Amino acid sequence: MSDEIKKNLEQRVKKHFSDSIETKQKAAETMSEDIVRAINLMHQALASEKKILACGNGGSAADAQHFAAELVGRFERERRELPAIALSTDSSILTAIANDYSYEVIFSKQVRALGHAGDVLLGISTSGNSANVIAAIEAAHLKGMSVIAFTGKDGGKIKNILKNSDVHLCVPADRTARIQETHLLLLHCLCDGVDHLMFD
Repeated sequence: MSDEIKKNLEQRVKKHFSDSIETKQKAAETMSEDIVRAINLMHQALASEKKILACGNGGSAADAQHFAAELVGRFERERRELPAIALSTDSSILTAIANDYSYEVIFSKQVRALGHAGDVLLGISTSGNSANVIAAIEAAHLKGMSVIAFTGKDGGKIKNILKNSDVHLCVPADRTARIQETHLLLLHCLCDGVDHLMFD
């Protein structure tokens, strides 16, 4: 590797770090109040012995699974298990629904089967336009569930279907990588906030 190529790569790496920091700082300035609302919504559900369902596609599916693992297992302290289910993990359910119906309803059918009034749906879509996440949000509303939506860019179609009682956490960024990085930080904020309210 030539010195010029190495220098170019180092600059690209540093740019990722600086862009990520800038996005997160902007999110902290503009989203803190809504993040607190989301924490409170989850706390109210969990304190009432309700559960959280989480869904998303690709990297957002991984975030949904990550979040459920933090609640059922632990985040940063030993405490009792908290009920959360990632709707992207059961390959038999996902493939059966996608094959017999359509990919668009892989989450909404699970919400109708597993969700109850008072539960919370965490729907994650970097673009805000994921059809199956939108269908899940609509199903959650019909079940009397509240919704916390993670999006980015301009919020996409999801921003237009949320109710006043829902919480929209839209990352102020257009680049998918920056949105996903900030979504992970938001998840950790929610986990920490819920643990603080539940167990401190």
